[in-house]
Amino acid sequence: MTHYFETPSGDEHRRTITARFWDTEWTFTTASGVFSHDGLDLGTAVLLRSHTPRPESRRLLDLGAGYGVVAVALASANPAAHVDAVDVNERAVALTTTNARTHGVSERIRACTPEQVDPAVQYDEIWSNPPIRIGKQALHELLLTWLPRLAPGGIARIVVGRNLGADSLQRWLIDQGFRCDRTASAKGFRVFEIAPAEQTSQP
Repeated sequence: MTHYFETPSGDEHRRTITARFWDTEWTFTTASGVFSHDGLDLGTAVLLRSHTPRPESRRLLDLGAGYGVVAVALASANPAAHVDAVDVNERAVALTTTNARTHGVSERIRACTPEQVDPAVQYDEIWSNPPIRIGKQALHELLLTWLPRLAPGGIARIVVGRNLGADSLQRWLIDQGFRCDRTASAKGFRVFEIAPAEQTSQP
C-alpha cells in the first residue's frame, strides 16, 4: 500500500477544495495519494487558527508540505518571506507549486524534496504538521535533522494529536535540549513552539 508520505504510483485524480482560516476562504488543488486530499485537516486548521508568521521572519520552512496549505498561508501573510515547502511525496511537491501559482506567491515558495534543500540554509521559522505515522524513530530522526537548522532567534511550530503522543513528544524534545512550550490546544491537538533551550520565548 502506498502512503501519503511516499510518492504514489497510482493515477492522479485532482480536485479542488475550499478551506477557511484567518477569516478568509482559500481554494486549493489536491489529488489522491496526498495527505488530507479531501479537505483541510483538523491539525493544520488548529495550527493556522492559533498562529501567524512573525513579520520580521524572512526564511521559513514548511516541513511535510502536502499540497501547500501552510506554505501558501505563510507566504501570503508575510510578503517579505521566502518559504521552502519540503515533502518526500513528489506529487505533493507538484501540487504545492500549482497552489503557490494560483495564489500569486510562486516567486517566494520553493517546493522541493528534502535532498534538494541546501543543508547550510537556516530558517527563522519552521512550521510542520509532521507525519506522525511514519513511526517514532523516523519522526525523531526527521525532527533532529531539521530543528537544528533554526537560525539564531528562530522558532519552530508543530501540531501533534494528543492521542498520537503529543505529550510524550514534548518531553522527548525537552530531553534533546530544546525549549518546547505548548502554545495552543484544541480539538484534540497540541501546538508546540520549539527553540534551542537557551533562547527565551518569543512574544
